[in-house]
Amino acid sequence: MKKIFKLIFACLLLPVSDAALSQAQNPLIFADVPDMAMIRVGENYYMSSTTMHMNPGLPIMKSADLVNWKIINYAYDMLADTPELNLTDGKNTYSKGTWASSLRFHQGIYYVSTFSQTTGETYIFKTKDIEKGNWEKASFKPAYHDSSLFFDDDGKTYLIHNAHTLKIVELNDDLTGVRPGVPEKIFIENASAPAGEIMSLGAEGSQLFKVKGKYYLFNICAPTGKGRTVVIHRADSINGPWEGRVALQDRGIAQGGLIDTPDGRWFAYLFRDYGSVGRIPYLVPVKWEDGWPILGENGMAPDKLDLPASTGLIPNLVASDEFDRKNGQAALPLVWQWNHNPDNKLWSVHERKGYLRLKTGRIDTSFVQARNTLTQRTIGPASTGSTLLDVSKMKEGDFAGLSAFQKNFGQVGVKVENGKKWIVMVNAGSDQPVEVQQVPLSQNHVYLKIDCDFTDTRDVATFAYSLDGKAWSPIGDTLKMTYAIPHFMGYRFGLFNYATKNTGGYVDFDWFRIKYKNK
Repeated sequence: MKKIFKLIFACLLLPVSDAALSQAQNPLIFADVPDMAMIRVGENYYMSSTTMHMNPGLPIMKSADLVNWKIINYAYDMLADTPELNLTDGKNTYSKGTWASSLRFHQGIYYVSTFSQTTGETYIFKTKDIEKGNWEKASFKPAYHDSSLFFDDDGKTYLIHNAHTLKIVELNDDLTGVRPGVPEKIFIENASAPAGEIMSLGAEGSQLFKVKGKYYLFNICAPTGKGRTVVIHRADSINGPWEGRVALQDRGIAQGGLIDTPDGRWFAYLFRDYGSVGRIPYLVPVKWEDGWPILGENGMAPDKLDLPASTGLIPNLVASDEFDRKNGQAALPLVWQWNHNPDNKLWSVHERKGYLRLKTGRIDTSFVQARNTLTQRTIGPASTGSTLLDVSKMKEGDFAGLSAFQKNFGQVGVKVENGKKWIVMVNAGSDQPVEVQQVPLSQNHVYLKIDCDFTDTRDVATFAYSLDGKAWSPIGDTLKMTYAIPHFMGYRFGLFNYATKNTGGYVDFDWFRIKYKNK
C-alpha cells in the first residue's frame, strides 16, 4: 500500500503534459485587483492597485514574468486620522478612501500618485526602494480625479485628470503641489468622442505614455449599450493636437495602459467587471501598426497568452495564516487588510501565542460600522475560507466569526444572548441583515466555513460550522452575493468581533485557511 501511495504521489508531482496549462490564461488574476498601474524596471515588473477604504492602502505588487504577482508593500499604513476613515461618529468612507493610482520610475526614484474623495487631496508617494518602502508622502488640494502622473523628457512633470473633458496641471519641482503661475489647461475637450456621442461613462482612468517620441493616452468610457471600451489618443506633442480611436470593445475589458517586456513584446493591462468577485485583471497582446497600438487578437482579449503559466494566487495575493509569529516577523502578512483604520489597542497576535485576538472596545449596532474587521480577497472561480475560533471569553451581546464581506454581507459566527452561546448565520443579501438560523453551542471552540462560487458570475456563498473540524453542518441559507457600488469592492473574507451590549470581551482565532477551487 505504501508503494502505491508513493507512486500516486510521484505522479502528482509530474509536469502536466497539456501544453495549454503551460501558458498564462486570462483572466490574469481571478480576484479583485482593479485600476492597475504597471511599470517595468529592468527584469522586474511592479503594479499598484485600488483598495479604497482598506488599510494599509495602495498595494504594491511585483512580478518577474507579468503573470505571477506578489504583494511586496503598501504606500501607506494610514491615509489620515478622520472619523470617516476610523469608522467613528457613525461615519465611514466606503467606496472612497483612495482610487486609481499612477505608478512611475524616474531618475532612480519610484513614485505612486493617487487621490482621495474622503480627504479632498491628491497624494504623491516616493521611495528609492520600492520593495522595502519608507515612502515619503506629499499631499495637496484638490483631489485630482483618476490622475496620471507623467514625467516628460524636458524635465516637466504633469498630472492629467478628470473625466470626459480631460485637464492637465503642471507640478512644481518637488511634486508637493501645482506649479505657481501655470494655469490648469484643457488637455482633450471631448475624450469620449471616438466611442460615440452618448455615454453612460465618460472617458476617465487616464494613463499617459511616451513611446518612440509619441504620446499615447489610454482611457475607459462606456458608450450606451456597448459596454466599457478602451479609447486611445495619440499626439506628437503633449500640447496636441490629439487624434483618437476605439482600441478595444470586448466584454467590458478596459481601463489600464501599456507594458513592454525585455524581449520587445508589448501588452495592455486592463480589467473586467466580473460580478461579486470584483474587477479582475486581463493582459492583452499589443501589436504596433502605423504608430498605433493594436490591442487583442481580432479585436478580442485572448484566453491564452504567450507567457509562463500562473502558479496560483496562494500565498502571494491571498494566504492561509496560522497566526504563529516568530521574532522579527511582521504582526500581519501583507495579504491582510483592515476594514478602515484599525484600533491597534484592540487586536494582537502576541497576547496568546499562535492566535489572533480581537477585543471589543465600544458598542456597535451594525457590522459595517464595527472596527477591526480583518480581511483578504476571495478568489474566483471558487474559494473557501475557514477558521477555528475560541469563544470562551465573549460577553453578553458579543458577535464574532467569519464573513463574506461587502455591503450585502453574510456571516457565520457565535453570538452570546441571554447568557447562552449560539452559532448563527446572518444574510444581508437583501440590504437588511436577517438572522436566518441559530444553533445552540455548548463548547468553547467552533470551526466556521464559507464557500464562495463565482463561476460564470453565479455569485453565491454557503455557510457551515463544525464542532470537531471533521463533520460539517450547513447553516442558514445561500447568500446571493452582489457587487454593490456603495462598497465598490469585490467580496472579501473577514474575521470580526464586535460588542452590542458590553465591552471588554474577546475572541481568539487559531487560524484562517483559504483554499482555491479551479473549476
